[in-house]
Amino acid sequence: MSVLRQHAEIQFAQELDELRKSDTRQRPANWALSPWAVATYLMGGKLDNGFEVTPKYIGSRRLIEIAVATLATDRALLLYGVPGTAKSWVSEHLAAAVAGDSTRLLQGTAGTSEDQIRYSWNYALLLSKGPSREALVASPMMRAMEEGRIARIEELTRIPSDVQDTLITVLSEKMLPIPELNSEVQAARGFNVIATANNRDKGVNELSSALKRRFNTVILPLPDSEEEEVQIVQKRVAELGRALELPAEPPALKEVRRVVQIFRELRSGLTADGKTKVKSPTGTLSTAEAISVINNGMSLAGHFGDGQLSATDMASGLLGAVVKDPVQDGVVWREYLETVVKERDEWKDLYRACRDLA
Repeated sequence: MSVLRQHAEIQFAQELDELRKSDTRQRPANWALSPWAVATYLMGGKLDNGFEVTPKYIGSRRLIEIAVATLATDRALLLYGVPGTAKSWVSEHLAAAVAGDSTRLLQGTAGTSEDQIRYSWNYALLLSKGPSREALVASPMMRAMEEGRIARIEELTRIPSDVQDTLITVLSEKMLPIPELNSEVQAARGFNVIATANNRDKGVNELSSALKRRFNTVILPLPDSEEEEVQIVQKRVAELGRALELPAEPPALKEVRRVVQIFRELRSGLTADGKTKVKSPTGTLSTAEAISVINNGMSLAGHFGDGQLSATDMASGLLGAVVKDPVQDGVVWREYLETVVKERDEWKDLYRACRDLA
């Protein structure tokens, strides 16, 4: 069966294999690659044998080196930042490179319970045979501890505070008690935790000071420059277009640049030339949303147009990304169209398409 999205360790198996073969540096216990090779896998580069490793993250190499170095210690890693800054993407690729397996994953929600972090029971076996290891259902965290792998927690701050604190013993003692069996699981060498959280959730379920101390926090920022963000969007759009088999031509660079410029101007509240202040909408307008806008436009162009991404194809995606609150954001978008987009001669087609849609 063809799957929609492969795990990182499968999708990039050849790159990981080439890195393993050429990696002569010291590896921490139970790591598939050395810290240097893990950073190279994330950031890309040319190996001694000439093999090209593609970049998975475009940004500061030092941030990735800090994250990798953290995983080689007894501290857990917290990737923190605004939505759309590739926290989950980096988390997955770090786990794939370090442990060769990114699937030990827990999705944090308001309904996440202690059992989902620790373990649960097969109640049919529990009733028939009583408490036993056979009746115990291991969580992704427990399996990662037993195997010496990386456990991933998505959206840590969405988990209720009392449930978050279940992690304290795991992170400090590297041990998970099983009182029903008068037993415990001790973490094998190589075990660690990567958690993600976004700062828009600050205060939802704030981490306790005890839990904060057990994480080393790496803040993943929005792209520094327009060129960097254009590069990220162009790369991911091309990858997703191939994966989804969209029947459209890759978008022209000018279309990618237009979407990125709009997002950056609305995020910063200032036009690129620094001459005009604009209002910012309530949404985050992240890089991930820019990718989504262009992919949606490619789908429209491929299935309902001539296969060439046009302003008309992008207009609906832009409207949906910017206008989250119909009243407040609607005013912001209309004002931006009239004071910025309309005044740019090379953007007349986009202005007309957005006006027609409105």
